[in-house]
Amino acid sequence: MNNTSLRGTMYLTRHALYAAVCSLTLAVGLIAGSPAIAKQEFHVEEVTISDIQTAIMNKQLTATELVNLYLTRIKAFNGPGVEEPEGILGPIKPIAHAKGVNALGTLNLRPAARKQWGFDDRKARSMTDALDADPNMPDALEAAAKLDAAFKNTGKLVGPLHGIVIAVKDQYDTFDMRTTSGADAAYANDRPPHDANFIKRLRDAGAIIIAKANMGEYASGFRSAFGGTIVNPYDTERVPAGSSGGSAVAVATNMVTVAIAEESGPSVRAPAEYANTIGIAPTQELVSRVGMFNIGLNTRIGPVARTVEDVARVLSVIAGYDPQDELTAFGVGRTPDKPYESFTHEKSLKGVRIGVVREYMDKKVFAGPLYAGNIDIVDKAIEDLRKLGATIVEPPAEGLFTAYIRRYNPALQNSSWTKLFPELFPVDAAGKPSKDQTSTLIDLAMEPSKVPGKLTLRDIDSAPIVGESKYGFNLYLRQRGDANIKTIDDLIAKSKFFVDPYEGDKKATLLNNNKPLILDSAARLQRRFAVQQIVLQAMADMKLDAVVYPTGLLPPRKINTPRDPNFNGIGNYGMWTFLGIQGFPAITVPAGFTTEVWDRIPDPKTAVPTRGSEEDSAKIPTIIVGPTKAKLPVGVDFMGRPFSEPTLFKIAAAYAAATKHREQPADFAKLPQSH
Repeated sequence: MNNTSLRGTMYLTRHALYAAVCSLTLAVGLIAGSPAIAKQEFHVEEVTISDIQTAIMNKQLTATELVNLYLTRIKAFNGPGVEEPEGILGPIKPIAHAKGVNALGTLNLRPAARKQWGFDDRKARSMTDALDADPNMPDALEAAAKLDAAFKNTGKLVGPLHGIVIAVKDQYDTFDMRTTSGADAAYANDRPPHDANFIKRLRDAGAIIIAKANMGEYASGFRSAFGGTIVNPYDTERVPAGSSGGSAVAVATNMVTVAIAEESGPSVRAPAEYANTIGIAPTQELVSRVGMFNIGLNTRIGPVARTVEDVARVLSVIAGYDPQDELTAFGVGRTPDKPYESFTHEKSLKGVRIGVVREYMDKKVFAGPLYAGNIDIVDKAIEDLRKLGATIVEPPAEGLFTAYIRRYNPALQNSSWTKLFPELFPVDAAGKPSKDQTSTLIDLAMEPSKVPGKLTLRDIDSAPIVGESKYGFNLYLRQRGDANIKTIDDLIAKSKFFVDPYEGDKKATLLNNNKPLILDSAARLQRRFAVQQIVLQAMADMKLDAVVYPTGLLPPRKINTPRDPNFNGIGNYGMWTFLGIQGFPAITVPAGFTTEVWDRIPDPKTAVPTRGSEEDSAKIPTIIVGPTKAKLPVGVDFMGRPFSEPTLFKIAAAYAAATKHREQPADFAKLPQSH
């Protein structure tokens, strides 16, 4: 045995002994009240950052003990939530009241500690480094021990997140744990060379990263070729939303204190809603995106927690200028002088003006029982805001923003918009204008009532950027510098893919992403500016501090049912995404629970294809069945101007404190007796 191998073996042996002693001591202290730890029992269920740090300061708890407590819950509740009769890549079968939720993928444990806890090899920190003995890559227990030693020596916390146990979506780089965006791809080194920049901020603040959260592969859906299927803890036969489902479910089931999610559509807020938690998709320019798969124009990094204050505490750490991410330059001088959590203690909303986005709650448009339950619950939330002292601004019948869209959108989107109305803006055979378009635009500006077409918020086109995914994937892979996976072509050729007609063919998605030969973001950037101008003008005229609307209109769909179709501005999962992707911050807060739901299921008279794209899933013929008694979470969104997070935290905290809609999932509250 060479010296390197000998040192690695000795290191693992010492670690195994240390972990065993920690686990045994904690068990004795908590269960038997041993004099070795003469402390009051500490429970992690629904615990907050403040609770944890108070216990540490009072010497009731150490970071090492806290990690062990969370590992106990992970061991109890992170098992599989579906049947996989043909293996992880084949069809799945939902399980009623499953024992596990499969929210966490890679665990931040050395091999000896992982085996001692009984976690399988699939949870290893790396598939390409079986020894995993680099002393410069401490695992969660070692990081906790270092924090404990620092606290013992100084009596002070090392930073604002000292000891806080966090899960991070697998989309973000962690230098000590595999990072593949949920894929089973043959990287030469499945660990990236560096932490994502905001991950370094978390670690420097004293956070302990215990795991990479399982995710919908390549940031879509709720299933991963490597990590398997995440399920909803409030009904394990239903989806957790995507693609940050693992992050939100880990928080909901108290396997971590907080988690980091990612949103390019609704994937901070949708999983947070379905997990009865709080999640913020902050102003897009607020948190650095450096060190993540597929950076995009609307990519946002957002924390998920069980309280508004905890969400704010994490945002205080990760927000700020990063010279490596040019978009964060927009935030310089626009962040508060005080930490975000200082805005989360308001009890009254007197003087706050909140507009209602009725465009997203119109029962004439969203008719039928599928949508009524969520709309009614959010209507109740609006009344609760009124009781808290907020001034609720109801819009005209046409909607909160419609008049402003008619007035400003034709000129702001100009040539893009005129193509929609050839009768007003005719072109010749060569596609060139055959009359003066500017004159017509001026006429419409003078008389907005004559602007043609449906022009509510629901009707503005939200087409994607041409070539964005190809650019984002290949740029990330070039920067990562892996010897085997260098481009999308390599991901296609050197990966394993699951087959699921309801979740879409990920290989086909990569093939489609790989087709464009150009990157063209002009129309999207123009639309982003146009929508921001329209919304800000409306909010200024009506003196609004924020707006309110349902996070989504649909309850979590059943596993093995088609994705919900996009129509009238509503996106997959029945979520509202359009405003957020224009750069506005939005926070979802629990608004209550359904009592019964209606479900869209595959039409039994029509054969379901064996595979297809994500878009094809929404085209599978369905029928609506119900009602079914079901207690499922519903969320309400508060959205504000860019960089208005302090105002949103004030509103969200006051509402959450007054209504107290957060509840643990019944099947995952108490540990089984065997634990």
